Amino acid sequence: MDAVWKDSASVKGRDYIDALVAAGFEKDAMQVTKDKTSVDDPADSIQFSVRIGTECLVGQVGPSVPAPTALVMPGLAEGECLVGQTRPINW
Repeated sequence: MDAVWKDSASVKGRDYIDALVAAGFEKDAMQVTKDKTSVDDPADSIQFSVRIGTECLVGQVGPSVPAPTALVMPGLAEGECLVGQTRPINW
């Protein structure tokens, strides 16, 4: 996460998912929010997550966030990490 942000200040979910896959995390355990708002503007921030057992690694980046942030949090009972709409990870 830090390397992607440092190199490009990207607010594109795919960049972070690809970096997590390269680091050895399972793509099918991940979620990511949309890169664009409902009116097609760039998102102020995005969140991405990886479910690891009963916990989740959750990251957030974007111009509205003071610095890239990552936390380990309890997973949701439904088996996911993020609440709300996420986008498909189909690449």
